[in-house]
Parts: sequence; C-alpha cells; structure tokens
Amino acid sequence: MPVTDQIADYLTRIRNAGSAGHKSVLIPSSKLKVATSEILKEQGFINDFELINEKGRAYIKISLRYFNREPAIREVKRISKPGRRVYVSADNLPRVRNGLGVAIISTSKGVMTEKQAKKFNVGGEVICSVW
Repeated sequence: MPVTDQIADYLTRIRNAGSAGHKSVLIPSSKLKVATSEILKEQGFINDFELINEKGRAYIKISLRYFNREPAIREVKRISKPGRRVYVSADNLPRVRNGLGVAIISTSKGVMTEKQAKKFNVGGEVICSVW
C-alpha cells in the first residue's frame, strides 16, 4: 500500500523502533530522508546511518542511540504535513524545548536546523521537531 506522507512514515519508523528497543531500523531512502538523517546524526540523536542498495531499491539503515536503555529521541513530531504546509520566515524560526531540541527546516539553501537557518538568515518549511 503506498504511503502518502513519506516523512511522517520515516519519523514513525524511527519512533517505533526506539520504543521497541531495536538497535537499527531500515527505511526506504530519499534525498530529504538522507539530509534529515545527517542532521539527526550531527545533533546526537542517532549513532550512524548508512545507505544500502537491495534488489535495485535504496534504503537507509539507521543505528539508534540509547541512554540508560531509553531512546535518545524522546519525541519526534511532524510539523508541516501534506494537507497543511507550515512555512516560517527567518525572523520567526521555532525553538524546540527552549533550545534542548532541534527543528529541521527545508530552506532554499538545503535542509538544516533552525539554528543554522538563523545563522544564514533564511526561512523555509518546518519539516519536524525532535527532542
């Protein structure tokens, strides 16, 4: 069955694998998912990720991170959805958990965190928030 919102599916697979205690999760790949995985790795929410090709299809294998048997990703929330896109200007970038979390923004200069977007003074579509 085709999935309507690929990013929501990506985030849900990570959330479910973390709550089930899995070491890794395999997710169908796309450019946006790879960029989001890079940000999650930079911010310390996941250990690592690798791109895998199986039978002509590309996948991302994400190695999840845990602290005291609790997943490093406590909550991940999809902000902009296919039915309701959320765009912000550089002046109105969101702060997640007073700076403890990270918002992932798709800008004209690529996918980045809200802190990087503020540094480059660009706005864009708010993909998700993670803490």
